[in-house]
Amino acid sequence: MLQCCPNGTRPEGVSPALPSTPEELARDAGAVAALGVRSLHVHPRDEAGRESLDTSVIGTTVAAIRAAAPTVEIGVPLARWVEPNAFRRTQLVQEWVALPRHARPDVVAVSVHERGWETVCEALASVGLGIELGVWTTGDAVQLRQAGVPLNTVRVTVEVTVTDPDSAVAEAVRLLRALRPMPVPILLHGEEGGAWPVLDYARRQGFDTRIGFEDTLTGPDGVWSATGNEELVRYALGQAVSPRLDEPGRRPRRSLLGGFLPGRSRASHRG
Repeated sequence: MLQCCPNGTRPEGVSPALPSTPEELARDAGAVAALGVRSLHVHPRDEAGRESLDTSVIGTTVAAIRAAAPTVEIGVPLARWVEPNAFRRTQLVQEWVALPRHARPDVVAVSVHERGWETVCEALASVGLGIELGVWTTGDAVQLRQAGVPLNTVRVTVEVTVTDPDSAVAEAVRLLRALRPMPVPILLHGEEGGAWPVLDYARRQGFDTRIGFEDTLTGPDGVWSATGNEELVRYALGQAVSPRLDEPGRRPRRSLLGGFLPGRSRASHRG
């Protein structure tokens, strides 16, 4: 399964193609769903562009995406960096579940390193919302194995925060060894310079994975800024991507991911 993470916590202006508003997120959702993406992990924003857990913001964003991609799973983070109080986060769960079905997220992401994560998961399970558990470190992995996977967990997301492309896969292996076995699917992904090497490893090993502007702003060459989430998904699926217009005479080259890239060198991959 390939998930798309179209925006994350990135600030507005970091890329002209970064979606922020419900309409922009819906546009990207429709485009990547047409390519076969089955799950979205989005960070809703208020009218001022700030990340928000407000029920009206969540409802408006989810409803817009649902209209554009009705069969795609929609997930949002219940993040401590937005609402530090764990009790307030459990209150938000009760508010979200009161939304109309089409405006309610299917899955809520909870990070194991955040204080109160088990209480938040209990609240989510009590109202029937799916849980996507985030594991960032071997300590998180050990903690989750000791606590057990909460009811209604649909997957465990292993996030490799090592961004060096030459070390990211080794870190992924280390995290997976600390975590497994798990009774639910594992989604493995990296970020920035580690995004594409980890995605390639995840695909080869049969794990679910994800791609999108939350994880990287560039294609697998590490140089060219992506023109949109659709382009990143095409790279991840190994589909043809148009050569850059300012590369006259360059022949597209097949990448390790199976798609087509402008000619690149090892040095440019590290860029």
